[in-house]
Amino acid sequence: MNAPILAVTGMAFEAKIARVRGVEAVFAARADWLERAISDAFARGGCAGIISFGTAGGLAADLEPGALIVADEVCGPFGPLKTDAAWSARIVESFAGTPLARITRRGTMAGVTAPVKSEADKRALNLSTSALAVDMESHVAGAIAMTRGLPFAVCRAVVDPGWRTLPPAATAGLRDDGTTAIGPILRELMREPRQLGALLRLAGDARAAKTSLVQARHALEAARALVF
Repeated sequence: MNAPILAVTGMAFEAKIARVRGVEAVFAARADWLERAISDAFARGGCAGIISFGTAGGLAADLEPGALIVADEVCGPFGPLKTDAAWSARIVESFAGTPLARITRRGTMAGVTAPVKSEADKRALNLSTSALAVDMESHVAGAIAMTRGLPFAVCRAVVDPGWRTLPPAATAGLRDDGTTAIGPILRELMREPRQLGALLRLAGDARAAKTSLVQARHALEAARALVF
């Protein structure tokens, strides 16, 4: 039996989408917890390749919520990390003939250690890196893949576009393990109720991103682009 692909995600719902036959998914919002989850996955039997899969913050001004990024490289704390060209091409090819083809972009993903929340910070990161989008997991996944000599790919859906500033409530409930607590979000809304409109807009963005991720997973599975 072939070793599985390891999908590296930041949040529990992303891992749930990614997890299919032949794909093991791990998740955590904190880098050291994510590294431990990846190490545990290797201890259970290794993997054939690593894909960073989930949502991302948009940086390029023309990217709408739900746009898919298949990265050529990740620019982050560990320097530039190239993705596997052949695997990335297979991923893009699997979207041919589907609605995903017109919303998929190739380019650079930025890797960061803390959320990029404001429109100004997103614009600055885009200018300094030319990255299309940003997340907190791809550089971790890429570094481990490079160290172990494994193929590495990135497939991420934009959730908050570059022109959107995240309200504090948006990240208030995110736990280190990648799950979400509703209590801190409600307390933040009680403190500043005017955040509600921005939070509702973000919820719409999140639905678009989730839809793209589900469609991408189905297309990848159908095209056997998650098999080595």
